[in-house]
This record gives sequence, structure tokens and C-alpha cells, in this order.
Amino acid sequence: MSVTIALAGNPNSGKTTLFNSLTGSNQYVGNWPGVTVEKKEGKLRGNKDISIMDLPGIYSLSPYSLEEVVSRNYLIDERPDVIINIIDGTNIERNLFLTTQLTEIGIPVIIAVNMMDMVDKSGNKINAENLKKALGCDIVYISALKNTGVAELTELAIKAADGTKTIPQHSFSGSVEHTLAHIEEAVLHKLPEEQQRFYAIKLFERDAKIAEKLALTGEQIAHIEEDIKRREAELDDDSESIISAERYKYIDSIINDCLKVKNKGQLSISDKIDKIVTNRFLALPIFVLVMIIVYTVSVTTVGGWATDWANDGLFGDGFHLFGIENVWIPGIPVIVGDALEAIGCAEWLHGLIVDGIIGGVGAVLGFVPQILVLFIFLAFLEGCGYMARIAFILDRIFRKFGLSGKSFIPILIGTGCGVPGIMASRTIESDSDRKMTIMTTTFIPCAAKLPIIALIAGALFGGAWWVAPSAYFIGIAAILCSGVILKKTRMFTGDTLPFVMELPPYHFPTVGAILRSMWERGWSFIKKAGTIILLAVIFVWFTSNFGIEDGSFGMVDMDNSILAAFGNAIAWIFVPLGWGNWQAAVAAITGLIAKENVVGTFGVLFGFAEVAEDGAEVWTLLAASFTALSAYSFLIFNLLCAPCFAAIGAIRREMNNVRWFWFAIGYQTVFAYAVSLCVYQLGMLFTIGSFGIGTVFAFALTAFFIYMLVRKPKKNIRLGFGLKQEVNV
Repeated sequence: MSVTIALAGNPNSGKTTLFNSLTGSNQYVGNWPGVTVEKKEGKLRGNKDISIMDLPGIYSLSPYSLEEVVSRNYLIDERPDVIINIIDGTNIERNLFLTTQLTEIGIPVIIAVNMMDMVDKSGNKINAENLKKALGCDIVYISALKNTGVAELTELAIKAADGTKTIPQHSFSGSVEHTLAHIEEAVLHKLPEEQQRFYAIKLFERDAKIAEKLALTGEQIAHIEEDIKRREAELDDDSESIISAERYKYIDSIINDCLKVKNKGQLSISDKIDKIVTNRFLALPIFVLVMIIVYTVSVTTVGGWATDWANDGLFGDGFHLFGIENVWIPGIPVIVGDALEAIGCAEWLHGLIVDGIIGGVGAVLGFVPQILVLFIFLAFLEGCGYMARIAFILDRIFRKFGLSGKSFIPILIGTGCGVPGIMASRTIESDSDRKMTIMTTTFIPCAAKLPIIALIAGALFGGAWWVAPSAYFIGIAAILCSGVILKKTRMFTGDTLPFVMELPPYHFPTVGAILRSMWERGWSFIKKAGTIILLAVIFVWFTSNFGIEDGSFGMVDMDNSILAAFGNAIAWIFVPLGWGNWQAAVAAITGLIAKENVVGTFGVLFGFAEVAEDGAEVWTLLAASFTALSAYSFLIFNLLCAPCFAAIGAIRREMNNVRWFWFAIGYQTVFAYAVSLCVYQLGMLFTIGSFGIGTVFAFALTAFFIYMLVRKPKKNIRLGFGLKQEVNV
């Protein structure tokens, strides 16, 4: 027997954690038909006849957001066999608002009270029997994070598929119930009995989408409108507020009967911590300190040591096993190179494998340790609840710069990968704020940019601790400044919508959850190195070793190669930025395929698998082609310019319009070029007194930039590109 189970709950209730626990790797992610909202579905572990649908996190079934519309449409149109309603046991009152609506749909509902480990730790008690009687649903205590109670929940859900529909236990005031009965009799009598109450309540709330779905005539709407107006006049409130107020009154009665709070009126541990970390004056310095620690440990200390070992040992000459002086293990290039020479391998094939594949891919994989350390930190900060506080802290700042507080969520996700970061902008209701977030999210350094940061920090700045954190804060500064500038244009004028979010209580995430999150993100990086980057470095090696010389095509010196010819043709574009050599120009272009390719390209062009004649490590060859200032300019350009092809594709999908797409890519590239130009030219002026036409342009750009930041916005309506966005729900 096939069964479909829908998971419904508030954001941050643990719904996705439960979904992962139930399905494991049997998941399918796409978009709901007609809309850009992520659709997650999967099969129950060990039983492929049981389908699990993870609905978007919502607070109600009212059509205020696209997520709420999508979730409601699925429940009332597709009608799954069972609904598992996940509620946060530490904030049960707020979660039950959705529960009261789910019980009205006429589908069996099982309630999973999540985070019970934290409830028990606080000393609070939730009476499951009283809660079951009040809601008419089976109640299961679970901890999705620790996988406790999940097996019992699954058994109850499968059993409920054969059971009766959940009947709502609550009722509204007499006059409201009278109106609901009248609506059911007048226009809903042909619907199945168990569905009539839900539709009657929505019609009472004047839900236009439900009226349209039911194809009500003007006469029918006018008929029920008379009753609604009488109730509004009697109760002195609008119909939607009447329903909400009575729901909360009912929820209050449930809470009084089912929840016993141990230390009522006292601050919890989370509240005490929040008095410090969300303090108006301390919050931002603490956040800056946390990010400095994260990037310093990831790039410079622990992650830096591990990456040095990988680059110099595993993908270099070799290393001493466990530090034992007399036990030397050759590096992969040495082992493979010796093996190829032993079998008499052709010179070109030897170069392709050792200098191209191992040199290029190894240059990227050498930075995996730093990336994994960074992902451990990010997983811990997300799991313990601090990242939600950062969103709360930065909301106050973002709003002052014209960005929605919700913009921080895509930016936070973008620290792992720009693609899901761009997709996360779907939760922003304002179309202009959403487009602005899509355009600026990739300014934040993602995992693919971390090798570039680490390479520049190590090769050009001697592993200085400040380089990696500065890259992170440059990304945030670029986002904030772009928000100010874009908000003052006609395309993006308008008020920023408020940001409402839940601050989950602090707790220590499990080691398994942290390692799983680290590996999922890290594995995607490693897979990219074995596919896209592998193909790219093969292409780079071939084009940098072959060319036309003396009228014939074959292997040539690198400076006479196909790639050198292409690089020299475009290198002049980057001369004002301080890095006009063809190698750097080519690396920046290949970075559009995947940002890791910047490092892979340098690995091929500067001979990662080889050692310089004087015995110095090969990255000294790279350092010789840059100054500290030009290297920092190169870093800024690659951080801020158009992202990799995958992220560019995500921008194209989310913008859903060709002109908006090219505007976004153009803005990112021009902005990156302008900032890099100003940093290099003004840096040269203030360090060595160099002055030229580039300096004049830098001053002009800086003046324009300052003008756009301080000028007052125009008081007119948003015109955009004269385009209309169409969303089929």
C-alpha cells in the first residue's frame, strides 16, 4: 500500500531535520510547478511505498506568502494521506496556530512535539494526553536532531492513513459558528463533509483565492457577505481578526491545561545569553570577533597548517610520516611522475597527467582542509542557534541600507555555495528586494572562493591573519553599499518590508549533525574538483602547451601558446587593476566556469607539481608576478565579479527575465572592476606617489560612489524595466 505523508510546520521547528531523518539519501529536490519555491520529496528509509513531502515552512494557511499558498494548495488539492505537524516544544503556543488550521482540512493529523530534549532540560512539562484531547490528534514526543521518537511517529502516521479523518475539537463563538454554518449550507454543501469547515472559515476571512477556486458567482459572494458584515458589526472587528483572536483564545486554554512552566517569569539561559549577544552596542563587535576567529582558524591556523601539509606534502614533494625524520613518503606528483617515466610514457602525456591534472586539480584539492574546517564552524554556529541571532542583529543594519532583513538568510547560505543562496531569496516578498538580494548575494565569499583567499593570503601576504576576515567583510560592505546605491534608483525605490523571524533556543548540536553538514558541503566541493575543474585544467594545460610555431602546430613554450595569445589579447583590460599579465587575466576568466579554477589555472601555469630552480616552493613564482597591492586588487575582483556558471544559471532562473539577468551580471562585473580599480590606483598613489590617468578615473569613481551613497532618494514610484512579473500558483 502506497502512503503519502506531508510534513507541515513553522520555520525552525525542525521539519527539515525530521525529513532528513525519515528519508536519508532518498530525496528529490526541485521546484513546485509554476513557482520558484523549493519542492522536497523522498521515500521513507526501508519502505519505498511511503512517500514523504516536506512542505515549505509556514506560520498559517492564509495566503500571505508564496510558501503559504504552495503549502495550502498541496494540502487541499493533492490531499496527502496523513499530515505530520511538527511543532517546536519550546514555543508551543505560537506553533499551535498552524495546528488548529491543519485539523480543519479533513486529513488525519499526527502531531510531533519536537525538541523534547530541550523541553525536559528546562524542567517544563507538556501533558500529551490533555493535548491529544484538546486537538483530537495523536501526540508523539520526538527529538528530530537525536532521532528519538521518530520510529514511533512513523508507525502512527502509517496507521493513521487507514484511520478516520481528524475532526477539529475547537469551536468559535456562537454567532461566528452560526455564520460558518450558513456559508456551508449556502455554497459548500456539495463538498465532502470533512472539508466544508475549512472552506467556510476561509470564505468568512474573505480569502479571494478560495473564492476563485470554488468558482463562486457574484450572487453567492454577495449573499454570504451580508452575514459576514453583520458579524463584523456585532463584534466590532474585521472577519480575519475575529478568527485569529478566537484561535488564540482557544490556544490559551490549551496551554493552561497542557503546559506547566517550571520557572515562569524567569529568564531562560537563552534569554540571558541574548541579553549580551543581541545587545544594541555589543552585538556587532561580538559578531565581528566571531567571524575573525572563524576565518583565522579556518584559513591561517588549523586549516592553514592542514592545507600546507596537503599542498607541500600530499600534492608536493612528499612528507615525513608522523613527523618521523627517516620515514619519507613521496607526494602524488612524484609517485605518478616516476611511474610514468618507468613505463616510458610520452612527454606530452606525462605533462598532461602530472602538470595538468595533478597540478591543477591538486592545487584545488589542497585547500579542502581549510574548507572543511570552515564548514565545521558554520555548522556549529547554525546548529547552536547563533546564526539566527546574526540575522536578527544584521536586520537592523540591513534595513538602514535599504535591504530586507530577510536578505541575510540567502547571504548566510551563500557562504557555503552561491547557488542555494540565490535560490533562498525566494522567501523575500518584495519583488525589488528579492532582485536586489539576487544581485548581491554572491558578493559574500563562498566555499569556492576560499581557495583564492587562502592562496593570496599564503603566497602574497605570508599567511597574514587579516586577509581572510577582510575578504568576508569586504563582501558584506559591498552588499550594504549596493543596497544604498540601488535603493536610490527608480528600479528599486520603495519601502523595505519588515523581517519577522523566530529565535530558536541555544543548544549544542550533535557531533554527527555537524560532521554530516560539513561532509555534505565539502563533498559537493570535492565532486566539482573531479568533474568541472578536471575538464577545465585539462583544457588549460592543452591550450597553454600547444600552439603554432614556425608554421606548424604542436607543443611550444607557454608564452607562445594558444592560451597566452588569448590572455595577451584581453590582459590590457586588467592593466589599470594592477595585474595585466596574461596568466592572471586567463585565471580570472576561467574562474567564471568555477571559482576554484582560478587556483587550478595558476597550478597549471605556474607548475604546481614542480619546484623552482632555486629550490623555493612554486607559489613563489606566483608571488613574483604580483605586488601585495595588485594581489589584493586581484582578490577583490574575483570576490565581487560575476560568479561561476552554476550561480549565473541560478540568477537567470530566479530573475526569470533576460534583461534583468544581464543587468545583474553587468552590475556585478562593473562594480567589481570599479572597486578593484579604486583600491589599486589610490593605493599606488598613497604608497609610492604614483599618479596617472588611472588615478584620475579612480578619484572620479570614488566621488561618484560617495555621491550615490549620500544623495537623497527620489520620491517617485518604482518603474523597473517596464516589465511585469507573472507567477502562476
